[in-house]
Amino acid sequence: MSTESDIRDFLASRRAKITPQQAGLPAYGGNRRVPGLRREEVALLAGVSIDYYVRLERGHIAGASEEVLDAVANALQLDDAERAHLFDLARAAAKRPVRRARGPLPDSVLRVLRSMTDSPAFIRNGRLDILATNPLGRALYAPLFPDPSAQTANIARSQFLTPAGHDFFPDWDESVNTTVALLRTEAGRAPHDTELTGLIGELVTRSEEFRTAWAKHNVRLHHTGRKSFRHPAVGVITVDFDAMELPAQPGLTLTAYSAAPGTPDHDALQLLAAWSATETAQPTSARSGRQDP
Repeated sequence: MSTESDIRDFLASRRAKITPQQAGLPAYGGNRRVPGLRREEVALLAGVSIDYYVRLERGHIAGASEEVLDAVANALQLDDAERAHLFDLARAAAKRPVRRARGPLPDSVLRVLRSMTDSPAFIRNGRLDILATNPLGRALYAPLFPDPSAQTANIARSQFLTPAGHDFFPDWDESVNTTVALLRTEAGRAPHDTELTGLIGELVTRSEEFRTAWAKHNVRLHHTGRKSFRHPAVGVITVDFDAMELPAQPGLTLTAYSAAPGTPDHDALQLLAAWSATETAQPTSARSGRQDP
């Protein structure tokens, strides 16, 4: 991936989404060659010269001031995630590295995670690697782990490249857009992460659906919302999620799921907990289909 091409394609894709009417500009003539705003119209709205904006859209954004980036973001009517992504791309172009946590997770973080006994919870990085779970979180995400003994799994790789991953997400189109937007967001923050670029390259090569969604250049902030899963033991379950970044562990996010008491989804979580306890209580050989003598 090239930062310059990412900047060019991102700005061009956002420009194409806005009509002159939406920007408050008169639309002269009925035969426009572009679906959205022209470059000169963005320059006018941002208060910069046409030549300067053209340079920005070509990827020469490293020296742009925060005021200019804000003006461009306003002209393109970027949302919070898109605005943050533009600033991330500018930092990447200026080769200002982003701090990321390294090494094992601190025991204190793991204790907090394991203390959450009634809600599935897990910790992930920006590449969507599941790094740690509590027991209920492991039970919920069990279909995405390559085998019962695996310590980590990658949500995106499992989602796009395995049959179990496809079955796990009943709201398939929404889950595809979310996963790809989160990876695109992380790519803007950490474009030189070789594991991230390797993952994206693998998915672009092997998955047509990923490749199509990746080309849209959509980004997303993923802090709270609702999500559905199709679990082989409890069926479809829809839960609320809250995602909290860990300030002392840059780049890591703790996500917890919950359901309101008295609802079918809350009952499904309890059923999942019972299923997890049963699975954990069985010998490994029994879980794999063999009974110990």
